[in-house]
Amino acid sequence: MFDNTPIKDYNMLAQMLDGLLTGEDDNISNLSNASALLNSFLTDVNWVGFYTMKNGQLQLGPFQGLPACVQIPVGKGVCGTAVSEQKTMVVDDVHQFPGHIACDAKSQSEIVVPILKDGEIFGVLDIDAPIKSRFTTEDQTGIEQFVKVLEKHLY
Repeated sequence: MFDNTPIKDYNMLAQMLDGLLTGEDDNISNLSNASALLNSFLTDVNWVGFYTMKNGQLQLGPFQGLPACVQIPVGKGVCGTAVSEQKTMVVDDVHQFPGHIACDAKSQSEIVVPILKDGEIFGVLDIDAPIKSRFTTEDQTGIEQFVKVLEKHLY
């Protein structure tokens, strides 16, 4: 089922995620497998992971990549801005983003998608890339689709 071939077919990736998470009701397990799946199939990324809301701020969750910032206040950096504005953030050059929080100096571009559960912010999916302008409109649509499938499997 998983052969680590880079994929651009986000419909297939969403179907794979749905199958992988069906029947599992543990959020940590589901977020862990979701980050591993994305990291295995996306090209030109250096960090794929989740931050979840805890005590009014974002708290590091399951991820693939180098060690990361542990807590991010709402409204700070790309992740915190995605939460405060409740919208996907696509940043072509993170060094041009005011207040960018640099966890990995190699990161050049980033996409952050808010995750909702029961109409409330659950957290964010954060993906970093070591090249500028990595994330296209197609990537945004596909990654948002991936998050919609994930939201069905959060408890």
